[in-house]
Amino acid sequence: MRFYRRALSAPSSLGVLPGTFNPVTVAHLALSEAGLTMVDEVLLVLPSVLPHKPWSGASFDDRVSLLLDAVAGQHRLSVASTGRGLFVEIAEECREAYGSAVKLSFLCGADAAERIANWDYGDPEAFARMMRQFDLLVAERGDKFARPHRPLTLAGDHATVSATEVRDRIARGEPWEHLVPPAVRDRVREIYRAPATGPSR
Repeated sequence: MRFYRRALSAPSSLGVLPGTFNPVTVAHLALSEAGLTMVDEVLLVLPSVLPHKPWSGASFDDRVSLLLDAVAGQHRLSVASTGRGLFVEIAEECREAYGSAVKLSFLCGADAAERIANWDYGDPEAFARMMRQFDLLVAERGDKFARPHRPLTLAGDHATVSATEVRDRIARGEPWEHLVPPAVRDRVREIYRAPATGPSR
């Protein structure tokens, strides 16, 4: 695990928010801030290997840069990358970095929690074993996650906020600025700007 920004505290409880951050959105920050009401520190993790989707869009370096700008001034938020993509692998790296005694919780929405719970690990007991290593803090955006978890309450309505929606709105020339943190709007505009089209005929 490589840290780009690390909180100065030694947390007894750590919230982990893995994501592709393509780009970082106000929902990512809302998840982080909600997590801070339940844990000492939140670590935003950008995997360089993605088990659930192919890598595309903005470069890895651009995504790290956007994350750092988005969390600037938030003293309990850290940013890191990892070459491993599964939650259980990220948990192992977190324990190496923070110590074996730290209590780990993964932050996610109900849709991501369902993917994690139903992923084919090649062993039907794999998810249950993972839940003995960490727990899930789940923000339910309309959908309910039926497995054991702790609910996260986000400030504001972020049900329709997603990185995909940001990219789609930019491509369609629709307003998107409200979906990303103010600190990164100019950089998002530069990185994800819609391709220029030729003159109409």
